Amino acid sequence: MIRYGLLSDHFEGVAAKQLSAVETSPDTSNQHEFNGTAALRRIFGDADRRGIPTRFMWLGGEQAGITSESTISWYDARRRHETRTEYRLYYPANEVTALMEAGDMFFLALRRDGTAVVIITPAESTLHNQLRWLFGLDREPELQFTVREIRDGQDAELDFTARFILDELGIELEEPEAVLLDRLLEQFDGAFPSTREFSAVARGSLPEIEPGVDDPDAVLMAWLEREEALFRRLERHLVSDRLRDGFMRQGAADVDGFLAFSLSVQNRRKARAGQSLENHLQEIFAARGIRFDRGAVTEGGHKPDFLFPGITEYHDRTFPTAHLTMLGAKSSLKDRWRQVLTEAERIPAKHLLTLEPAISEKQTAQMQAAHLQLVLPKSIHASYLPTQQDWLLTLTGFIEQVTEHQAASTTR
Repeated sequence: MIRYGLLSDHFEGVAAKQLSAVETSPDTSNQHEFNGTAALRRIFGDADRRGIPTRFMWLGGEQAGITSESTISWYDARRRHETRTEYRLYYPANEVTALMEAGDMFFLALRRDGTAVVIITPAESTLHNQLRWLFGLDREPELQFTVREIRDGQDAELDFTARFILDELGIELEEPEAVLLDRLLEQFDGAFPSTREFSAVARGSLPEIEPGVDDPDAVLMAWLEREEALFRRLERHLVSDRLRDGFMRQGAADVDGFLAFSLSVQNRRKARAGQSLENHLQEIFAARGIRFDRGAVTEGGHKPDFLFPGITEYHDRTFPTAHLTMLGAKSSLKDRWRQVLTEAERIPAKHLLTLEPAISEKQTAQMQAAHLQLVLPKSIHASYLPTQQDWLLTLTGFIEQVTEHQAASTTR
C-alpha cells in the first residue's frame, strides 16, 4: 500500500461552527468578524497573525461551488492594554461570504504552509459530514466554535477516504514512491493508454493479490489506490510537459487553448474514475465465478453497469425476478444516485456501489425509501454515522447475496 502521510503533515488545526443570523446579516456591523474565543486561541496562539492567505469555498449541491482567494486576520484589538485582551477573527467580504446563510456550517482549517482554507456548506449535507469525519470532530459544531488541534503523530494516515475528500476540496497530494510508479509507467511512453489497459497494469503491479481468494473489499481498494497513484503520476508528467510548452498562438496568449486543456484534464479524471471502478469490479466478479453482463441494454436503451446473472435471464420472463440483481457503480455520487432507479425496471430493489464517504442521513433515507441498497468497500463504512452503518452493505456482503441467488437459480 502506498502511504501518503498524515493529516497533520498538511494541517495544524481546524475550527468549525454553525453560522447565526447575526453573523450572516448584511445589516450587522460585525458581520466580518468572529469573537476570538479561548478555543480559537488554541490553534491561532496569542500573537497577531494578519493577512493569512486564505481560499474561501462555498460548496452546496452537485456541481455547486464557488471559490475566492482572500485573507483572514487574527489579532488582539486591545493589544496595547496592560491587562485586557479582545481577540478577533476578521475576514473581508467576498463572493463566498456573500452566500453565507444562517444555519450554514463554517469550517476554517489552518495549513502547515501558513495558508488557510474556509469552507461553507449547508448544514447536514454530505460535505458537512465528510469534513467532520476528515478533521475528527466528534461532536456536531454548534453556534460556538468547536476546535481541534491536529498534532503531529496523533492522527490517522491519509487513506483513500481522506484523499477522496481532500480531492473534492481541490487539495492534491504529492505521489509517494515516485521511482516505483515511474518504472511502471515507462511502458506507456508519455501517453495515456486506454482505461482498461491502465486498470490491467495496476492489477498486474500487485501480483500478491488473489481476487478469487482474498477479501473482495480489500482487493478492490488496493487496485483502486494503485491505479489512482499511477494515473496521477502520469498525469503530472504530461500536464507539466504541456505547461512547459506554453499556450501561445500567433504571438498572443492562447486563453481558449488553456481553458480547453484544463477542461480536458478534469473530464479525463472523472471519466477514468468511474470506468476504473467498473473494470476492477468486473475482474473480481469473474475471479469468483459469478455470472454477469456489463453494460447490457434493458428497457428504454438503459445500460445498467452490471446485471446478474445476465441480460438473457433478465429478458426471460420465466426466470424468477427474485434471482435477478442489478448493480450500479459510481465512484462519486452527489445527487446522481436516482439515475440507477430506472435502469432495470424488472428488478424492484436496486444496488449501487460507490466510493463516496459520509453521505448525509437525508440522502441515505431517500435511498432506502426508493428501495436502493448502498454498497461500499468496508474501509469507507467508518466515515458514516453509527445510525447508518448497520444498513450499509460491503462488497463482500453483496457478492455473498449474488452467489446465493445464482446457486438457487441453478437448482430451480
